[in-house]
Amino acid sequence: MPLLNNEEKNEEEKSFAFRWYQVRNLVKEQFGQRPDINAMLFIIGINEVGIVKEKWEKEEKQDLMHVAVCKLFASEGYYKLTGVDDDGWPHYEAVQGIPKLVLKEQDELLKRKIVEYFEAL
Repeated sequence: MPLLNNEEKNEEEKSFAFRWYQVRNLVKEQFGQRPDINAMLFIIGINEVGIVKEKWEKEEKQDLMHVAVCKLFASEGYYKLTGVDDDGWPHYEAVQGIPKLVLKEQDELLKRKIVEYFEAL
């Protein structure tokens, strides 16, 4: 399926598909591998926590991805930053529930929030 050669896509969808491609390509250039959504969340989490380690435990990876989701959805009013602990980890409070979406819609929303995050850097 070609990236931008889809007759069914409108201009906004084509523009977003290209922006998503650009963000993934930027990360690929820095890390040598084209990332999926989970890898992007992991990278955002590391950026937000500000700690770089050679090896992360499984629970730490999950925590980093949770920090990323909270950061991405704080701008929509779903989470609020409540502070940063002594180890530098940000803590968020759920303000309202994220709407229930089917998997494809969840992926699309996460991709859009990830693109916005990287474009704002």
